[in-house]
Amino acid sequence: MNSVRLLRSCLASSVAVRMCSTKTSYEEAVCKLNVLQSNKATIEQIRKDIKTGQDKKCTNIEDMEYYLSRTGVSMAKLDELSVIHIAGTKGKGSTSAMCESILRHHGFRTGFYSSPHLVAVRERIRLDGRVITEEQFARHFHQVYDMLNGTKAFEGDMPKYFAFLTVMAYNVFLKEKVDVAIVEVGIGGIVDYTNVLRKVPVVGITALGLDHTSILGTTLPEIAGAKAGVIKPGCEAYTVTQPPEAMQVLRNYADSIKCPLTVVPDYKTYTFPNTEPAHLPVNVEAYQTNASLAIQLAHAWMRITKPVHRKNGLIKHVVNGQNGLTKPVLDTVVKCVTKETMTGLTSCKWPGRYQVVESDYAKFYLDGAHTKESMEICAQWFQNINRLHNKILIFSATGDRNAEILLQPLKHVGFKSVYFVIPTAYRNIGQNNDNYSLVEQEELIARCQKHVEIWQHFEKSCTNVTVASCVADALVSLKKCENVKRSSVLITGSLHLVGAALSILDPNLSS
Repeated sequence: MNSVRLLRSCLASSVAVRMCSTKTSYEEAVCKLNVLQSNKATIEQIRKDIKTGQDKKCTNIEDMEYYLSRTGVSMAKLDELSVIHIAGTKGKGSTSAMCESILRHHGFRTGFYSSPHLVAVRERIRLDGRVITEEQFARHFHQVYDMLNGTKAFEGDMPKYFAFLTVMAYNVFLKEKVDVAIVEVGIGGIVDYTNVLRKVPVVGITALGLDHTSILGTTLPEIAGAKAGVIKPGCEAYTVTQPPEAMQVLRNYADSIKCPLTVVPDYKTYTFPNTEPAHLPVNVEAYQTNASLAIQLAHAWMRITKPVHRKNGLIKHVVNGQNGLTKPVLDTVVKCVTKETMTGLTSCKWPGRYQVVESDYAKFYLDGAHTKESMEICAQWFQNINRLHNKILIFSATGDRNAEILLQPLKHVGFKSVYFVIPTAYRNIGQNNDNYSLVEQEELIARCQKHVEIWQHFEKSCTNVTVASCVADALVSLKKCENVKRSSVLITGSLHLVGAALSILDPNLSS
């Protein structure tokens, strides 16, 4: 009996050691990754480089080829990865998530790369719809990091944060032998690190708007030109209805490289298995538009990469009227939604977008809206379901985003209290934390104070306005309010803010 107990004790100790080792290895990986973050000077230089990217002065793509080669991934090897590449201003994440879910429910092994993360950095890389585990992240991270670190030509010859994760994601997808990888563009398109891809069968461009203007340009045509850069010769490109000036840029670019560009149909025009349109997790028109794009992207990939057989054994050749491109295709636009596709749409979860989390002291509505158009939709969504409750706003805008434009749609909602916060969960975030940032505290507080000035200029009423050093401080203050249980709290303005809030309210993203 004693020997059995001893054996059990040894086994338990062994498991505990392995768990501890995995945790330590993961935290070590996160710490090393955070060291690769760009400082302020580097960020400014990147902005200048990207702005000149269309003049061939930016070296992002060449840099990525160099980093990939140091991990043993040649361009020929990368060509073996079948990718659906998705760019755009609004809805990239939800479109990508729905596209992945559709393909997975059709039985394909999927990889998914997105940004930013909400709670944990490993959310950015998914296999078969699941966030990779800490053990998986640590194992793949250290393999890639050690190869890059061991082949440095000089001190500092390492990719920065997002570039590193992109190199790592492509390594993961190749090693895991996924059937298809859904890759969301980081910023822009033409010189985004993900755009090192040379062969992409299907490309999607979501709704375009003004965002990252200090990097991509201050007009829609400029931004459309940057996003159009993901379209490749030989691919099929799909987009949603765009403003005329943006659509013209996309069409001109597609025509110049002889690539068919298709505008997806209205979601309500599809034929569904149960006759009624599939009930999506979010009842917002913009989400339906993203669902339509996801349907077309997933089905285009299945049609292009798998043999298509008609009953009579013939494959129809269609000539695209705009550019004269001849391709063996059946129907470039899907009109009937299959049962698998409908299940993929209705079962898809994408946290941080139109998400509701209930706690014992308030009901929280979270949306990472960070453009004028998406904030207008967010304000409408929140108002439609919160007409009678006390309304509270927790807000933060990051980077170069114009807070005045973002706050404009929120000024008529009728908030009782407003908190402008630094977008971190707690005051002290260590370097081994997934949401560590190099941005200085003083700069973040100054940004919050600027938001206060903007709001007070809007709001002449006696709205309670508070600046908080972190989300936790805002929530503690909120709890002390009277009638807080009857309050509805909107958290918006930044995905970083939403992620910080979720790490407190729902750290396992279970809602």
